[in-house]
Amino acid sequence: MTEHLNEPTPAGPRVLSAAEYRQLVQRHPDHALVNLAEVVPGLRLDIRYATPHNLLGAPLYARAAALLARPAALDLVRVQAALARHGAGLLVYDAYRPYRATVRLWEKVQDEQYAAPPWRGSRHNRGASLDVGLVDLATGHPLPMPTEFDDLTPAAHTAYEPVSAPARRHRGWLLAAMSAHGFVNYPGEWWHFDHHRWAEFDLLDVPL
Repeated sequence: MTEHLNEPTPAGPRVLSAAEYRQLVQRHPDHALVNLAEVVPGLRLDIRYATPHNLLGAPLYARAAALLARPAALDLVRVQAALARHGAGLLVYDAYRPYRATVRLWEKVQDEQYAAPPWRGSRHNRGASLDVGLVDLATGHPLPMPTEFDDLTPAAHTAYEPVSAPARRHRGWLLAAMSAHGFVNYPGEWWHFDHHRWAEFDLLDVPL
C-alpha cells in the first residue's frame, strides 16, 4: 500500500498517511491517537489482532496496542470509573485499526454486517471505535459475556436472548457505562462501540 492515500479513488475513501496524520495533529491536537494503557487506570488489553486468535488466524498487527483519538480516550476514563462501582473494568480487544488492516479483514469476511468495506472505511480507522469486554477488578479474570469476541452469529447481537444471567448482567453494565459517557453501541455486536464524535476524525493508515 502506498504511503500517500489522501486522494480519493473509485475504490476507496480519502485516507491520511502517517505523515499527513502528524501534520494534522500539529494543527489539531485533539486528533492525536492516545495510548489507552497510559491514560485509563486499570485497563486490561487482549488485542486479538496482534495474535493468531482472530478471524484471519494470523496476526494483523505488529504489536498489541490500544489507541483512540484523545476525546474518546478521555471519555473512556469516565467509563472505567463507572464500571469500578460494580467491581468491573474494561478489557479491550481492539481500538484504532489502520486502514490497511480493514482491507485485509474485508478480504476475509466481505459482509457489511460484520466488517467495514474498504470503499467506506471503518470508524476504527478514525480512532473513534473500540471493541470491549469486562474483567473482574479483583482477579483480572474476564467476566462472562453472551459470546466470545468476534462471534459472527445472531447470539452476538446486543439484544439477543436467551443468555445466562451473569452474561446479561455484565452486558447491561457495559452498555450502561459506555452509553452514559459518549459511546454508541452497534446492535449487531455487544462488544463494539463508536464514540459520538466519530465523524470529526479522519480515516487513518498510521501503523501501530
